[in-house]
Amino acid sequence: MRALLSIFIVAILIIADLRFNSLDGTRSVLNNLAAPIYWLADTPTRIFAWSDTNIRSRSELLEDNDKLRTKNLLLSGRSQQIAALMAENTRLRALLNSTALLRNDVLVAELIGVSPDPVRHQMILNKGVVDGVYVGQALIDEEGLLGQVVEVSEMSSRVLLITDATHAIPVQVNRNGVRAIAEGTGALGFLEVHHVAATTDIEEGDLLVSSGLGGRFPVGYPVAVVSKVVRDPGRAFTLVEASPVAALDRSRHVLLIFAEPQNRTP
Repeated sequence: MRALLSIFIVAILIIADLRFNSLDGTRSVLNNLAAPIYWLADTPTRIFAWSDTNIRSRSELLEDNDKLRTKNLLLSGRSQQIAALMAENTRLRALLNSTALLRNDVLVAELIGVSPDPVRHQMILNKGVVDGVYVGQALIDEEGLLGQVVEVSEMSSRVLLITDATHAIPVQVNRNGVRAIAEGTGALGFLEVHHVAATTDIEEGDLLVSSGLGGRFPVGYPVAVVSKVVRDPGRAFTLVEASPVAALDRSRHVLLIFAEPQNRTP
């Protein structure tokens, strides 16, 4: 009986609320009291969503950082290669511009190897018989004379530098035409000019160029600059040292000079 009475009372209250909104105040109070309960009940869901978002963001940031680091490394490598290519292009331009002063045909060759023996100043070029290279052919870089070809194969050639201890080249002082012989010393930094009389007009700073005597080297190519002159009154000859003008230890591209056939030595 009590249960039926309770149901009847609840039904009346519901009908009264629907008809007259008589429970608005009560409902508002109950909602205010239940709000903290709802907030606490939803806390685990919000914590999970926050942690998932932050963990995912950190993972994405780490992944992005790895990608950016890799990309930066690649760009750095490419920029270094571009810098090297620009420097090589500058050297090639200087080398090719020097042909304006040449009276002979030339061939651009690239250094592909050097002698492993530190006493022998030799290098290997990527041009050979098929390119018309011949023994005795002179070669230069953008600054001056490097040496001569001493051995030729089909696809490559071996060059003896002017600083090799077995090499000698006839030169003359560009200022006054005085002739001499510049010989290699086995050191890349200097040559020795032998048999210069004590009264010879030669001074530090004089430019030595190839004289063309002997027919091995074309005339007029820069060879070295006189760096030291020592005159001893007790000796008949003057000690003269000179520094090569060519970049013997840095040149990568060179010019092989094709002299006139009558000037070639066998």
